[in-house]
Amino acid sequence: MFTIEHQFDATVITLVDEGSASLQEDVVIEAFEDCVVVQQTDPRTDRALRITLSLAQVADLAAALNLPEGSYRIERGT
Repeated sequence: MFTIEHQFDATVITLVDEGSASLQEDVVIEAFEDCVVVQQTDPRTDRALRITLSLAQVADLAAALNLPEGSYRIERGT
């Protein structure tokens, strides 16, 4: 399950792990104009762990999900 919310400066997507085996904490993805922040709470420390990706990194990740093993470079226009 997931939710999508449009806020003033970001789109927030929350991924909820459903099922019976080894449930993980929710993942919150905040998409801003210039970056994407992925956040998940560590249940052992109750602290939020955050990773910030540039838009180029997000594009690379999206492409990587559909490619076989290997090393790639996406050519981007200037």
